[in-house]
Amino acid sequence: MPELRRDPIIGRWVIIASERSARPSDYKIPEPPPEDVSKCPFCSGNEAMTPPEILAYYDPGRLPNAKGWWLRVIPNKYPALKVEGEDDRSADGMYDRMNGIGAHEVIVETPNHFETMAEMDNKRVEDIFWAFRDRMLDLRKDKRFQYVLVFKNHGRPAGATLSHPHSQLIALPMVPIRVMQEMKGSKAYYEYKERCVFCDIIHEERAVQKRMVAENESFICVTPYASRFPYETWIIPKTHFCHYESIKKGDITLLAQMMKTVWGKYRALLKDPPLNLTIHTTPMRDPETPYYHWHIEIMPKLTHVAGFEVGSGFYINSTPPELAAELLRKA
Repeated sequence: MPELRRDPIIGRWVIIASERSARPSDYKIPEPPPEDVSKCPFCSGNEAMTPPEILAYYDPGRLPNAKGWWLRVIPNKYPALKVEGEDDRSADGMYDRMNGIGAHEVIVETPNHFETMAEMDNKRVEDIFWAFRDRMLDLRKDKRFQYVLVFKNHGRPAGATLSHPHSQLIALPMVPIRVMQEMKGSKAYYEYKERCVFCDIIHEERAVQKRMVAENESFICVTPYASRFPYETWIIPKTHFCHYESIKKGDITLLAQMMKTVWGKYRALLKDPPLNLTIHTTPMRDPETPYYHWHIEIMPKLTHVAGFEVGSGFYINSTPPELAAELLRKA
């Protein structure tokens, strides 16, 4: 029968609709529309179609904003928030408002329009995670910003308007409520048990093995016990780290290996599904904390959020995480 599961971090309940359990072939992923690659602003040779780069990894002797790069970071041409100005917080009657300050950047992961992380060599994937770190460290110098959210939309159903492989980051003048909920729940768990909830999840999942997808020396990948979405996975560092930007070289190498493994499993099992990926980390201004643990959440877009989810805050997941983990392990 259906089962209600409680997320141990923020206390959110999820419905696992096991009676209508779905296999990978049950999900209908729309075919992407045809596109004119020659007009892609992220492809090599089209650098003039984007704003000037903020950061690039490139071959020696290359001129700025020219060919010869293998990763570029550029301002988003249509930013959600803008760098210029002050927050100007003020009251609007009973409401609160502030200027839309922040930074919105695009990490172009490869000059090759059709190359995903699963197909890149490990060093190239490492560079993507180094670029996230480099930009976080730079943006934390701006005292107006409290948080940097790194995210990736892969596939049009997941919100990607361009199919060329890229990620984005947005620097915010406040901490997102989703992260605040995780931190509040993690702190409550720590105050009760004197242990980090993420470290306990690692210990539990390695012990029971039901929801383990992959593991290496520094990271595990699991399907969360209260997964919101079919085939949702989390990548969690085994060692307790609060801030993503404090990651070390050896761990970057192993994180790249883990991401290639997980992405390859998604491609093999679900035929390169649309997905959203996000990094949750401790806010920039917060000190090291014993209760919060950075991690990566990956959410394939195989179903639609509808009225019940919007109205109730519940998610209905038709694929139990134990089944999802088993199939991903074998992929």
